Amino acid sequence: MDNNRKDFVPQIELGSVVLDSNDVKTLSDFYIRMLGWEKEYEEEGIWISIVSKAKGARISFQSNEDYLPPVWPEEEGKQQQMVHLDFSVGSKENLEAAVQHALACGAVKAKDQYSDHWVVMLDPAGHPFCFVE
Repeated sequence: MDNNRKDFVPQIELGSVVLDSNDVKTLSDFYIRMLGWEKEYEEEGIWISIVSKAKGARISFQSNEDYLPPVWPEEEGKQQQMVHLDFSVGSKENLEAAVQHALACGAVKAKDQYSDHWVVMLDPAGHPFCFVE
């Protein structure tokens, strides 16, 4: 294979989405409870990876003592979100059930909502995520 061709693309796969936090254990435990996933790897206090039961998706949590939660919705001059996660819940009926489950796990429903087809939530570290029907 000619790696010098302009149209060459090496095999690249997404390994993990990584979220910063000043408390990786609390944040990873939240997502384990909410998603029903399992802990795959831990470097105590520094890094934790969790994986879906099908082993097809992974979220990792990286310790950052200087972490500042983003402001939602964005405000000029304030910490901006760098990424957010969308979780498909399949139907309008499941949307409210997912919201209630996330609240019970420790999430907060964002004050500002912009659609009837998704709900913006905040995890315990302030990262926004959405449930999408």
